[in-house]
Amino acid sequence: MQIGDAERPLRVAIIGSGPSGFYAAEHLQQSGLAVEIDMYDRLPTPFGLVRGGVAPDHDKIKSVTRIYDKIADRDSFRFFGNVEFGRDVDHDDLRDLYHAVIYATGSRKSRRLGIAGEDLVGSHPAPAFVGWYNGHPDFVRWSFDLSCERAIIVGVGNVAMDVARILAQSPEALATTDIAEHALDALRASTIRHVLVIGRRGPAQSAFTPKELKELGALEGVDIVVDPAELLLDPASAAEVETSDRARKNLELLTAYGARPRSGAERVIEFRFLRSPVEIVGNGSVTGVRLERNELVTSGDGSLRTKATGETEIIDCGLVLRAVGYLGAALPGVPFEARAGVIPNVAGRIVDRGEQVTGEYVAGWIKRGPTGIIGTNKPDAAETVESLIADARAGKVWEPTAATRPEAEARLWHNRPAHTTYADWQLLDEMEKRRGEAVGAPRRKFTRVSDMLDALAEAKEGASRPAR
Repeated sequence: MQIGDAERPLRVAIIGSGPSGFYAAEHLQQSGLAVEIDMYDRLPTPFGLVRGGVAPDHDKIKSVTRIYDKIADRDSFRFFGNVEFGRDVDHDDLRDLYHAVIYATGSRKSRRLGIAGEDLVGSHPAPAFVGWYNGHPDFVRWSFDLSCERAIIVGVGNVAMDVARILAQSPEALATTDIAEHALDALRASTIRHVLVIGRRGPAQSAFTPKELKELGALEGVDIVVDPAELLLDPASAAEVETSDRARKNLELLTAYGARPRSGAERVIEFRFLRSPVEIVGNGSVTGVRLERNELVTSGDGSLRTKATGETEIIDCGLVLRAVGYLGAALPGVPFEARAGVIPNVAGRIVDRGEQVTGEYVAGWIKRGPTGIIGTNKPDAAETVESLIADARAGKVWEPTAATRPEAEARLWHNRPAHTTYADWQLLDEMEKRRGEAVGAPRRKFTRVSDMLDALAEAKEGASRPAR
């Protein structure tokens, strides 16, 4: 009797419920094997950064969750929310209950600049600001002082574009999105009128997509400011633009912005390139950023590198948001490459000092680093699952001691904290949508775990109460 037969289903735990986790579940379901998939998340709700990272005014992108609903609707799938790996479920549990585990925990931490003043009050990682305005429970208690006139965003990726757009956009426009109520209230009172976006390299090397850059130009009551002189390219950058469709389109958009006359709009988003922050200035709290001008030079391997010129200036501001990347976090008992922020692997198979770790696999950002878009996770997860299936067919996976799925569940939840199911999430989903309807928004999120659990308990109690 082979693993994956009807009498001996392939049992897989997936730690993390973002896109990579769901795509891994989908590929397992389409493998032709009999499978039993249990997905775990430390939050009561699924979807990872689709729920907690996608900007509130990008509702169309969030529609991908309809695909995840179909994956979750299969009998082979179960969701266990409000369960944290390493606290509620440990490594030994997984070995006892499953043939294999796929870690799909994403990148929860933020990269640092490593400069003086980075920890002053008013200096924050941009991913925390994203989580705050999206109502992520990890960041609901954070506080961002928006009472200054200028905010500086360090970084020129899509996160920087999202943050700039949220800071400069009309609160009335945001009110019709699923933005968290506490963030909407703070943005209504914001006095920020100038958002300065800083890139250490040139416009040709910007990491944002043309779509994100173009959205800025459609904001009402916002001027986009670019100094045309900063768009002049060195020969190597010009050659890069010739071979990169994204770089060419970005340069075209930036050039068009630079040629626009100022309209006198109340809010401004300004781009500065070839600048590196070398110090965040302030006495206890942020008052400015010291920037050093760079130039691009070709290194020995042919790549373009920044070289400091020694020319510096201080730009006054009251808020700094550091959008320089996400970083994966180590998991208890799992190999980890701290510098890269990933779990070491070969085609999704976890390795430790060059040797494959039996039964353990990885997918998504924690596998490859925080790169790509949501759809990038689909082939990434497929590669991992193909490795897992090949190992299962060769008998190179764990042998669970719990013989059946009900036995596994009984052992797992004996004296364990309450967990949420996918049906619980669907109930929360409906409640959030009803809350949103009342204020003309697609949803109003529950932002605290305790509020989610209380709302579920109240809804279930009401459903079980006999009608009068």
